Amino acid sequence: MADQPADKKFFENLSGAGKAIGVLTSGGDAQGMNAAVRAVVRMGIYVEAKVYFIYEGYQGMVDGGDNIVEVSWESVSSILQVGGTVIGSARCKEFRTREGRLKAAFNLIQRGITNLCVIGGDGSLTGANLFREEWSGLLEELAQSGKIEEEAVKKYVYLNIVGMVGSIDNDFCGTDMTIGTDSALHRIIEVVDAIMTTAQSHQRTFVLEVMGRHCGYLALVSALACGADWVFIPEYPPEEGWEEQMCVKLSENRARKKRLNIIIVAEGAIDSHNKPITSEKVKDLVVQQLGFDTRVTILGHVQRGGTPSAFDRILASRMGVEAVLALLEATPDTPACVVSLSGNQAVRLPLMECVQMTQEVQKAMDERKFCEAVKLRGRSFENNLNTYKLLSHRRPDAELPKTNFNVAVLNVGAPAAGMNAAVRSAVRVGITEGHNMFAVIDGFEGFARGQIKEISWGDVGGWTGQGGSLLGTKRTLPAKYLEKIADQMRTNNINALMVIGGFEAYESCLQLAEARARFEEFCIPICVLPATISNNVPGTDFSIGADTALNAIVETCDRIKQSASGTKRRVFIIETMGGYCGYLANMGGLAAGADAAYVFEEKFDIRELQANVEHLTEKMKTSIQRGLVLRNENSNENYTTDFIYQLYSEEGKGVFDCRKNVLGHMQQGGAPSPFDRNFGTKISAKAVQWISKKLKETYRKEEGKVFANTQDSVCLLGMRRRNLLFQPVVDLKDQADFVHRIPKEQWWLKLRPLMKILAKYKTSYDVSDSGQLEHVARHSPKEAETGAI
Repeated sequence: MADQPADKKFFENLSGAGKAIGVLTSGGDAQGMNAAVRAVVRMGIYVEAKVYFIYEGYQGMVDGGDNIVEVSWESVSSILQVGGTVIGSARCKEFRTREGRLKAAFNLIQRGITNLCVIGGDGSLTGANLFREEWSGLLEELAQSGKIEEEAVKKYVYLNIVGMVGSIDNDFCGTDMTIGTDSALHRIIEVVDAIMTTAQSHQRTFVLEVMGRHCGYLALVSALACGADWVFIPEYPPEEGWEEQMCVKLSENRARKKRLNIIIVAEGAIDSHNKPITSEKVKDLVVQQLGFDTRVTILGHVQRGGTPSAFDRILASRMGVEAVLALLEATPDTPACVVSLSGNQAVRLPLMECVQMTQEVQKAMDERKFCEAVKLRGRSFENNLNTYKLLSHRRPDAELPKTNFNVAVLNVGAPAAGMNAAVRSAVRVGITEGHNMFAVIDGFEGFARGQIKEISWGDVGGWTGQGGSLLGTKRTLPAKYLEKIADQMRTNNINALMVIGGFEAYESCLQLAEARARFEEFCIPICVLPATISNNVPGTDFSIGADTALNAIVETCDRIKQSASGTKRRVFIIETMGGYCGYLANMGGLAAGADAAYVFEEKFDIRELQANVEHLTEKMKTSIQRGLVLRNENSNENYTTDFIYQLYSEEGKGVFDCRKNVLGHMQQGGAPSPFDRNFGTKISAKAVQWISKKLKETYRKEEGKVFANTQDSVCLLGMRRRNLLFQPVVDLKDQADFVHRIPKEQWWLKLRPLMKILAKYKTSYDVSDSGQLEHVARHSPKEAETGAI
């Protein structure tokens, strides 16, 4: 093991020896729960703790017997890609009584379990906290009745509890995303995309009812991701007279030649008097008022089912490992905590603070304080709502401000799913802000040739769900066309530029910034939005398109693993794209349960390849007789995919055979995932608002033109840990490796040991970032502006 830096904190000193951890899933099931269970079990065993499955949630804890079983490493093999929960979940009335909790405590003590990892919703977590508070009293009662020894009361005096929120509704305060939400959005968007084609054929209106009895997150985000005409959610009821407003909007859209209307209703939707708004009521209204051919589709439990998305698998794996670390570090004074996600950062929050805030939302809704309810839901929810309001309702021309600024949008680099959602958002927000929006066809090459046209609100209708780049995109950098581009900017009077693309987009804007001394035309606000499947742009943790590519890789890996389950003793070597950036290989490996992932950023040699072969040889002796190895396309110029395939084939002779698979351009295609649609839409809206601000600041009234010549007028908008930040492209120069077109430091490298641990390798894991218990933040309006997505 490599020497460990002194300023870092590693978990090797956190031994679980002598500890027993129980893991249970409770309440409604959610995709990704199995990934969390797998991570808890493997991390627990890795730190030498005993790990127990508690089947059927709290019911199993109360009943005891075969419901509480010690598990091994192999017990959680092949569950990563399975939806629902393999250990079962049940509602348990008995656990709500002290008598029931007494039985549960007795069953845990029998096995020495004093650490519980509970995966469920707020009801399940509240129950766990009550159990913890009563623990010592329950043990004393058991000792008095002679069921346990006094010795056991002293030995097992404390119960530690860590929660993970598994809920498709994303209705738990304190966390940006709960396990299962992203997968549920995948199911909804698959259905919406399918419905759109049939609705278009017949000029129909569809009313879709999605889950969310008390929380409108699924309805809101799916409305944002498919460009729905209207959405009903419990936290933000429509104003008085909404019936007429909605019908006017629908008929206006039809008059603009829009062939379909989509209305999304959360099952708990209400009006401003707290009266329910049902999908049937909405349908009847449309039919009676407008006479449109209208259909209702209730998605129901489809949203809970199916395989978990790549995002949910990675989220659950990260949370599962974090939960075990939290249990190992827990002291009697530590409150029960929830491991959660804030932006891209894993955090620990006091369980009851989160529960209390979640209950406050419902209270605010009951008291009809709807603005407060939206605020309590958190900045991510509020940003979604504000973006939806910006994009869905076109204000009449007479009401729009008129700035006379011309803003151009273009795509640069390879196509990435979600680019079109970003363009749609930019155009619509730009028009709302009063600008004239221009589309540049085929990147800077098209710019130099004058392929620039004005683009209207209606031109970008239906773009959100389209893959690739509808504007056309080229990798060409502007350096060789600077004069021609400056001419076109002058001719078309372009006052600001939005460039959506990958590393080339970043480099292009750097070239434009550096050419300002020669060409005054480039002295305008310029914003880069990172969009590339490789996720290799400096200044951001995520790029538009990377999530879609990751899902394509994981889906293929699932199928490949399934094919190996029949043949046995087979190892698959899969090559992913990404240039020199190992993001797709590493995160794909984590989400698909790979045995190894070779990336350029972490050098490897023949000894490591040999060790991996030996590791797989050992694995073939167990019941898990298959292997999966991912390799980034440029991870090493000599250890090619063919070389690794041949080496594994030779070394594994008689033990396993090999197959190789180059995934290629399938990773670039397909409809964008909900995450990419949403991310693209929101950061694009934010970027246009920044451009508007800069245009106002840099407009010289006396000369009648925009002149922006400062470094902070050419920025890249990126997500860094918890926040969206505008960063001058010049400042990011030092953070970029221009030879290999990757950032010099990449956050996901910290997750590499996670993949190795879950694949049974001994490794070192830096936990400097974790271990801090924070408080639930009640954000101010200012925070909502700068906040996370």
